[in-house]
Amino acid sequence: MSQFLKETPWDKRNFGIDTYELTSSSEEALAQTDQVNGHFTLKVDPLQSSKSLLKYGFYYTDTMIEPECSREKLKHFDQDDISISKEGELEEITRIAKEAFTHGRFHRDFNIPSSLADLRYVNWVRDLYEKDLVFFMLYQGEMAAFYAYENDKVLLIGVKKEFRQKGLTKYMVSKACHEQLNLGGYTHLKTSISAANLPSLNLFHSLGFKLTRTIDVYHKLSGPVPGQAG
Repeated sequence: MSQFLKETPWDKRNFGIDTYELTSSSEEALAQTDQVNGHFTLKVDPLQSSKSLLKYGFYYTDTMIEPECSREKLKHFDQDDISISKEGELEEITRIAKEAFTHGRFHRDFNIPSSLADLRYVNWVRDLYEKDLVFFMLYQGEMAAFYAYENDKVLLIGVKKEFRQKGLTKYMVSKACHEQLNLGGYTHLKTSISAANLPSLNLFHSLGFKLTRTIDVYHKLSGPVPGQAG
């Protein structure tokens, strides 16, 4: 395999086709994608010209914003009836994952069926649960949301429908962020958010996170559409 094409087996298992991420946006790297079938992801600086990307069949899917916050700047919001636990049922969080992540780049990719984009999140949540990297967030003792992380990065936050838009998420995520810092002894936390996900961007801004950089994400599909292969 080309040195420019990094296999992504975690996506292959969801889509049933070969999947890759490019390690370079050079002409040579882009040309390699014409030699094999599969789904390709390329992340570039937003100021980079898209001319060569479009030439080789890449299409824009998302802009990712990467906020970061230090322990000292992280705001603390507390509410007595909100608590977090490491104990909870996998089935509860996979049900949330099936419908909570509509802003993802694969949901915005017209070549990826929505059901497979949902499956990607379900499998990701399952992996994190099996690694014990999930907090269950409770409101008045009832499971209301989950918070998945790895090392110093906040990865996924899913809230049950009945607990959305009630002003609770800020308190739950604040508590989980502080717990993540304490568990790992980290000085900073970081995350990655789609520019289309304004509620999440506003949430992390309210917690003290500041923008560090943005990345444009392009996809390309060569060969059959996932779900139609074979």
